[in-house]
Amino acid sequence: MSFGLYLLGFVILIVGVGYGAFLMHMPSHWIVVTVLVLIGLGVLTGVSHTRQKDPS
Repeated sequence: MSFGLYLLGFVILIVGVGYGAFLMHMPSHWIVVTVLVLIGLGVLTGVSHTRQKDPS
């Protein structure tokens, strides 16, 4: 549940950054690269923050 909320927040952030870059007339290939990097960063941080600790 918390992972889904974390990813939802990241999706909203990615859409905002992509739209802002579009409004600044940034070339589309750089917008795609930025969105891909943010998606990867979102998944990595989401998994690391919401992962359950393994029992010892």
